[in-house]
Amino acid sequence: MATHLLTPPRLHHTTSPSSSSSPAARLRATASLAHPRLLSRLHLATARHPHSPSPLRHRRRGAMPVVRSSLIDPDGGALVELVAPADRVPALRAEAEALPRVRLAPVDLQWAHVLAEGWASPLRGFMREAEYLQSLHFNCIRLPDGGLVNMSLPIVLAIRDAEKEQIGDKPDVALQGPDGGVVAILRRVEIYPHNKEERIARTFGTTAPGLPYVDEAIASAGNWLIGGDLEVLEPIKYNDGLDHYRLSPRQLRNEFDKRGADAVFAFQLRNPVHNGHALLMNDTRRRLLEMGYKNPILLLHPLGGFTKADDVPLPVRMEQHSKVLEDGVLDPETTIVSIFPSPMHYAGPTEVQWHAKARINAGANFYIVGRDPAGMGHPTEKRDLYNPDHGKKVLSMAPGLEKLNILPFKVAAYDTVAKKMAFFDPSRSQDFLFISGTKMRTFAKTGENPPDGFMCPGGWKVLVDYYNSLQAEATPVPV
Repeated sequence: MATHLLTPPRLHHTTSPSSSSSPAARLRATASLAHPRLLSRLHLATARHPHSPSPLRHRRRGAMPVVRSSLIDPDGGALVELVAPADRVPALRAEAEALPRVRLAPVDLQWAHVLAEGWASPLRGFMREAEYLQSLHFNCIRLPDGGLVNMSLPIVLAIRDAEKEQIGDKPDVALQGPDGGVVAILRRVEIYPHNKEERIARTFGTTAPGLPYVDEAIASAGNWLIGGDLEVLEPIKYNDGLDHYRLSPRQLRNEFDKRGADAVFAFQLRNPVHNGHALLMNDTRRRLLEMGYKNPILLLHPLGGFTKADDVPLPVRMEQHSKVLEDGVLDPETTIVSIFPSPMHYAGPTEVQWHAKARINAGANFYIVGRDPAGMGHPTEKRDLYNPDHGKKVLSMAPGLEKLNILPFKVAAYDTVAKKMAFFDPSRSQDFLFISGTKMRTFAKTGENPPDGFMCPGGWKVLVDYYNSLQAEATPVPV
């Protein structure tokens, strides 16, 4: 059955966000008020009808418009999916038996998952040296046709001296998962030096000790990087009861089309959803409706890969998110909850480009960005590691993200007068209480309730139960 997307009004030439102007025009006008540096960027990103063919595709004069199956093209023009057809798997397993092997760490497996489903399109595998250098130094990769795609984080696989020696000059390598089973074959491999200090400095802007991703995946990794074309034997599963949430870019695009979305706005988070988050997401949908879109869909997209030790674990977050929908804080009819499989770097403005780029490949044409995206506290000093405003500024200028509409959101805080989460009003700043993620976790750990209206009761109970279970595990059992 064909799916017909709802079409917003025709574009009009206008300079004010009046009720008669188009969604794109109103978006440009609204964005210019919210953040002046976004105006020129959003003009580029919304200058054509959301369902019109890409300007890179030429039609014959008088030809019918191309029917789009989604709202935005993947980077490179097509999703690069690297899972082998089922009928090839027996032959691939037999081939892998004779190949040298590299054992993947859990974070490596998460990156293999990212690559396999096309989140990093147009990458076809772990980066070879030319791709790595472009990513590390330019935050983007040059396509064969001369175009650029954003690629701000190196997606690489490290190996040790012994593995390099075992591989020798063999062109293909079998990749084993953490449990020892063969996950994929890496073909036409290239091995090159892993300069960890340079990689850390350029990715994170510091080499200070205590960076979570560095400690987990870089510092103790091998001194060599191996790149090549990836062929994954089967879809990667974790068997943790959450695999049904792990929708691939293709599955998400199909779901957006099934729901008749004429706009998709993505919201990434690695924390539980409080009512301030919900205010931002619901307000974004309201703004899109006012711009003339008929059916904007929210992609609530929690990060599901590696996170630092004091972050709330993924299973707890997913249970909390489900309570938010059950309690009606977000509308299940206009919200899709799915897990983004990427590991977290905590690399601030560099990493937020990756988060935005991956959502392009998933079919989102709007991306919500707020204060200090992908940031963290400095590991050795009492300050933020990154300027909290730089993430949204970088996204508004980043090469390769021009087709994505960046939506900076206003600051939300707890209004002690209205007793609910509200947008911060500087004219009465004394009435607002800022509750950080750290403070929220402290409330839950100590059993102290947050102010009424901070989080839905069902969602808060999930957090309290989780921290109570940790305390029970830590209590010695009398003997």
